[in-house]
Amino acid sequence: MPTTLWGGVLFSVTPTIVVGLIFWFTVRALLRSDRTERETYAKIEAEERARVEADERRTSSSTDASRAS
Repeated sequence: MPTTLWGGVLFSVTPTIVVGLIFWFTVRALLRSDRTERETYAKIEAEERARVEADERRTSSSTDASRAS
């Protein structure tokens, strides 16, 4: 147990600061992972939409070509 005033202050404030930092790092990691997940999901979604549109264009152009024959 600290015997000086500043030792007592440091001894009593340190656990609060450490727990606060652990909480801050945890919340920060959660928010960053959520942001990364959303960016990845948006990228995959855009790729899938582009693939579907390309398939639709290819299907419609082959249907148009078969009608012309």
